[in-house]
Amino acid sequence: MLSAILLFPLVGFLINGLLGRRLPKISISSIGCTSVFLSFASAFYLFIDFLQSPEGWREITITLFQWIPLLGVDVSFKLDSLSLLLVLVITGVSFLIHLYSVNYMEEDPSLARYFSYLNLFTFAMLLLVLANNLLLLFIGWEGVGLCSYLLIGFWFEDDEKAQAGKKAFLVNRIGDFAFLIALFLIFTTFGTLNISSLRVFEVSSNQLQTLTFITLLLFIGACGKSAQIPLYIWLPDAMAGPTPVSALIHAATMVTAGVYMIARLHFWYLLTPFSMTVVATVGIVTTLFSASMAFFQNDIKKVLAYSTISQLGTMFLAVGIGAFSAGIFHLVTHAFFKALLFLAAGSVIHSLHGEQDIQKMGNLKSKLPLTHIVFLFGVLAIIGFPPFSGFFSKDEILWLAFNKNALFWILGLLGALMTTFYMVRLFTLVFYGHSQKQNKEHLHEAPPLMALALILLALLSLAGGFIGVPHSLYAFFKMDNFLEHFLNPVFIRQLEVTQEGFSEYGLMILTLVLTLATAIWTFLTFHKHQEWTEHLKIKFHKVHSFLVNKYYIDELYTFLFVLPVKKGSELLLRFLDKGTIDGSLHGLGKLTNLSGYRLSLLQNGNIQTYALGLVIGAIGILLYIWSYFV
Repeated sequence: MLSAILLFPLVGFLINGLLGRRLPKISISSIGCTSVFLSFASAFYLFIDFLQSPEGWREITITLFQWIPLLGVDVSFKLDSLSLLLVLVITGVSFLIHLYSVNYMEEDPSLARYFSYLNLFTFAMLLLVLANNLLLLFIGWEGVGLCSYLLIGFWFEDDEKAQAGKKAFLVNRIGDFAFLIALFLIFTTFGTLNISSLRVFEVSSNQLQTLTFITLLLFIGACGKSAQIPLYIWLPDAMAGPTPVSALIHAATMVTAGVYMIARLHFWYLLTPFSMTVVATVGIVTTLFSASMAFFQNDIKKVLAYSTISQLGTMFLAVGIGAFSAGIFHLVTHAFFKALLFLAAGSVIHSLHGEQDIQKMGNLKSKLPLTHIVFLFGVLAIIGFPPFSGFFSKDEILWLAFNKNALFWILGLLGALMTTFYMVRLFTLVFYGHSQKQNKEHLHEAPPLMALALILLALLSLAGGFIGVPHSLYAFFKMDNFLEHFLNPVFIRQLEVTQEGFSEYGLMILTLVLTLATAIWTFLTFHKHQEWTEHLKIKFHKVHSFLVNKYYIDELYTFLFVLPVKKGSELLLRFLDKGTIDGSLHGLGKLTNLSGYRLSLLQNGNIQTYALGLVIGAIGILLYIWSYFV
């Protein structure tokens, strides 16, 4: 069954990739969706078996074959509660995105290529999660990077979209280079890349400094894949791909790889407090920084993209303070509500014939009732309104952050309120704003398969949080924290709660009150007081321009890195490549031609010249012989 989880998406990729052009569209879609569903069904079977065998297996490891004997690396897969949970989320959410794509992409002429890429993406992410050694994990890591390039630039005929795919690929290479150096250091230091062996390896005091360097290099890799400062710039541009691709990349697959990697190698991070502090600090700074950039974005998908970066920062805050289960919990709930938000945004874009500017939308509540409801579910989940899923995971992270450091809690709460502002603004402008001219056209609600995917994700966004009900709310929900118990066998140690229980209730109520106040104020501001918001925009135009242009970070990177590389490449092309290398080769060719031309003058067809040459040659030979004997 473990092999089947990986095999089905791979088979779907091969069939659609090799034979897709000869297959009808219904067959292409069926193969793409069925392969992922079978993978999900296999994972769900193992999950049920896990629950029914509490004293039975807690970990499955299978080795298919020996890969690199010299390094002791096998093609080996490991399934424990952490990887099983991630496999369920990846295959489940990916299946719904595949299902949604059937209607969304049905008119695209490259449907087979699209579904083959989606299947390959799912396979690469599953390989990453199930790998039992870091080299195999790195193959999956690179696989999702390749697939992101292929999917973001799926409509490569458009130069802007092709450039976005290239940008994602190149920025990720920076983090991947650091990851690769870490792998070299791990093998030279510990002599193995097997995760199970590294977990029980006794780290000596002499190795701790090297281990700190290793964990920081791995975190740089995570910053690239999970879009943290300073390597976040590729993710907003990833919106160039089809909307289901945005949902797949941003929800349950590629961007969560960094969080999973740190959780999987938590035993090393626990030994390196400095690295843990760096992870938590970068996470909370990214949360606030990206949330502020989402404030006044007008592209519906880019608002959600900056939201993804911000939520990922919250996950890194959690794992950075040692709350690994809470970080994984938020990863799961985020997969539900972020996939829902992207697909609901896709439904809006689909009905408006490709329009993505929220300033050109408005008053869609009555025209798209289903999309309006499911989008509301996603917004309530991401801002943490009970009993939606985001409430449980966000509140647990804030409570544990308060236990670790009150400053983390304050900044985390500020990030949550900023999220409330830009998400309610987005929701208000799209569904309650002033009606635009485009809205007078005939609009259509999501087709059946798109609607089904939206409804299922809305239900998961509503009820998904109950898998992790905190202990303090047991009296209200009569449910214990299932997810924490489920993941406990994986984690050696987690953050201990040192505060009194009543403090959690107080912080929870304070957070909820401030969130509601922010949501109501934002809704009224953008629904009833459009003139006032325009007045503020004019009054604070410099701040507004600064945020709209995302602090000019892209321009700064272009100035500091892109332009010097381009100018340096042009100079090397002109002077080294064309001037020196090409010049020397061309000069050698010209010298050969010139020599040949000069020598060819001797072969001019004149018999007297040939006779003269023969006489001179003979005299030369005689003189040489004479000088030798004399």
